[in-house]
Amino acid sequence: MNEEGAAMRREFLLDPDTVFLNHGSYGACPREVFSIHQGWQREMERNPVHFLGRRSAALLAAARAPLAQYLHADADELAFVPNATTGVNIVAQSVAAGWLQPGDEVLSTDHEYGACDETWRRVCASRGAQYRAVQVPLPFDSNSFAARMLDAATPSTRVIFVSHITSATALIFPLVEVCREARQRGIRTVVDGAHAPGQIDVDLAALGADAYTGNCHKWLCAPKGAAFLHLRREHHAQVRGPITSWGDVAGDAPQSPYDSYTGCTQLERRLQWQGTRDIAAWLAVPAALEFQQRHDWPAQRQRCHRMAVALMHRLCARHGTQPIAADGDFAQMVSIPLPHDDGAALRERLFTQHRIEVPLTWHQGQTLLRVSVQAYNTPADLQALASALDMAMGLAAADRS
Repeated sequence: MNEEGAAMRREFLLDPDTVFLNHGSYGACPREVFSIHQGWQREMERNPVHFLGRRSAALLAAARAPLAQYLHADADELAFVPNATTGVNIVAQSVAAGWLQPGDEVLSTDHEYGACDETWRRVCASRGAQYRAVQVPLPFDSNSFAARMLDAATPSTRVIFVSHITSATALIFPLVEVCREARQRGIRTVVDGAHAPGQIDVDLAALGADAYTGNCHKWLCAPKGAAFLHLRREHHAQVRGPITSWGDVAGDAPQSPYDSYTGCTQLERRLQWQGTRDIAAWLAVPAALEFQQRHDWPAQRQRCHRMAVALMHRLCARHGTQPIAADGDFAQMVSIPLPHDDGAALRERLFTQHRIEVPLTWHQGQTLLRVSVQAYNTPADLQALASALDMAMGLAAADRS
């Protein structure tokens, strides 16, 4: 097992002197995928006009096709965006704004990503609506999650916004029942899947959310700046990109002079061409999918999950805390409570003194150590973290478990 992780580490560009346990923040890209990314950049620079002006729409369509298959989605309901936060903003500021009237409500949880919380607060304020977070207590009970969310909905609820895998707490929220019941009640569902693709199976057809956005540069290991927005077809006419550009000029005409770079579908024209930008990261997404397929990623994910939850139980026992959820509520990323009041200082100490890259968060009065275990991690990495925590928290060597 140790050899397997060490061999995979050589496939990545990570600093060999750093114990990298923070794949969840920005991901990491394999050497061969990064090389393909750079190859697309070089091809663009050979003739930017030809590449962007004549070829880009067809190239992006070709890159979306395998991603759509991977996600069990219709490629025509999928658009590339730079990151999941952008995807949430696009939906909240254009599509969802049309769903909301004064007095309406967007329902969420107290585990959501801060930037997305702020997005919804601003949109709701501009529409005279309310953004309300349902408290999902720790320890987490996955069996009661759907009922908790649906019972909190009122006749004023127009949107449920929820993460697939939470950022600070690393919990997998079971969403199928939430999306199904919400649709029956006429409530729209918007899912922040920033951490889900590549870490768990994502079947967008089975989930049935109105909008779903996820990153490719995190657990799918694509280059930075690669993400997607999936939007059900009935909402395409309402969506608007953050930039008004040539796709808006083309409008809904069957053909336009701009189709070679704006695309020709409503969703493409609204989101695809946002001025000049580097599309190479999106074009490298199929290479990331192929890399994971070739390296039996389902087996890699299972191995990483076992390592992550074993570490969770070990550290909880060592530091006198309790896991915030059952093993099956986590994937490759776990959040472990620690009896420490200054997570920022502990994080800095782990990095500066031990060269361990791992984040600490704070939720519901607990300091949480969020550990990501990716295919390139080894048991030695996790042992290094456990030993460094003992030193940082003043535990005697003789007491170490």
